[in-house]
Amino acid sequence: MGRNAAALPLDVGKASTFAAFTNQVEQTLEQQWQRKQFDFLLNNAGVGSHATIADTTEAQFDNLVNIHFKGVFFLTQHLLPLIADHGRILNVSTGLTRFALPGYAAYASMKGAIEVLTKYLAKELGVRGIAVNVIAPGAIETDFSGGAVRDNAQLNSFVARQTALGRVGLPDDIGGAIAALLSENSGWVNAQRIEASGGMFL
Repeated sequence: MGRNAAALPLDVGKASTFAAFTNQVEQTLEQQWQRKQFDFLLNNAGVGSHATIADTTEAQFDNLVNIHFKGVFFLTQHLLPLIADHGRILNVSTGLTRFALPGYAAYASMKGAIEVLTKYLAKELGVRGIAVNVIAPGAIETDFSGGAVRDNAQLNSFVARQTALGRVGLPDDIGGAIAALLSENSGWVNAQRIEASGGMFL
């Protein structure tokens, strides 16, 4: 497609590595694009965890905090100087902050925190013209949680029956929504939670 990209490895669960990663990003911008800043930050990394509140271990909880909340908070903090004024930040939440399914309390709580953080980022970064939103996908056919939604026919069928559009979401459904939110036509959308779930659990 005539586009250039760079892939830099990062474990978002290890905040101690963020300073070095930020330096890598800065060097890559300069070397590959002759730029000092970038336009869009998408905080998308995550892991699944399924356990009731009674069975959730402290280790599971801490892992979710580090990846889904602490990682997003401090990675964004480190990268703020590299985000261009009038750029965008898009965080990723989940439909599970709107509806409750047993076994996802810890995971959904971290995403709830991200939704609150999104509003605060939008408020504080407004002076720079940076819009900050959060997208909340429904169940999507990916490798997430071991590919359960994609590979478990019973689960896939259940989700499809609970979705107004009659099927499970596909990666391109979310990619298209993200592209739309980052387009120049969506610049006035700010501090919003946009759910992309096909109408799941209405």
